[in-house]
Amino acid sequence: MDDAARARDAAREALADVEPEQLREALDARLGDAAVTPGVLALVTARALEPAVDLDDVADRAAGVQLIYEGLRLTRTVAHEEPWVTAPTAADIDADMEILAADVLVSRGFSLLARTDAARPAVDVVRAFGRDQTLRDREGTDAAAALDRNLEVDALELAVVAGTTAVGGDPPEELLAYARDLAADCDGEFPPAGSALPEATADRIADISDHAVSATDR
Repeated sequence: MDDAARARDAAREALADVEPEQLREALDARLGDAAVTPGVLALVTARALEPAVDLDDVADRAAGVQLIYEGLRLTRTVAHEEPWVTAPTAADIDADMEILAADVLVSRGFSLLARTDAARPAVDVVRAFGRDQTLRDREGTDAAAALDRNLEVDALELAVVAGTTAVGGDPPEELLAYARDLAADCDGEFPPAGSALPEATADRIADISDHAVSATDR
């Protein structure tokens, strides 16, 4: 199974018991269309740092990162479009469903990371998102693009934290900086994981980790 399929399947599995059925189907459809780049990066990071790792043991962490990102991304979209302002009744109901979906995605993501070392960083991502969106409303369109893009940056940072802690380590600052670089060209959402993550991503992560360990041992 490739990393994208593994991350997507784990995210869907985490939502399998959501009710009512209409909501579960909406969530499943959203994940089916999503670029699972954050989830994939968590898996790639864990494997790069520990080639023998069982990725099934990392899949829940990858899903947690992906679900939090998807929920916040949906929140961002709904908040910007404000569909309930001008929408007829049917569209208003759809907007309510999207808000509920966003809440479920984030809460399930948190539940998957709750007993891991990525739990606190996950909370920090949500708090940063709230601050950025508040600033966006206050400062207007000049700052909007940069503030919106912070979500993609934070999601990839969380991904490397989840992947690194899954194999018993903490990400060095150089690895977090690399995650930020990967997100630098994303505008509003991620392209498919194969496009967002270069083929050399795993090698680069391993090199950064080796360099950080060597520096510590000096």
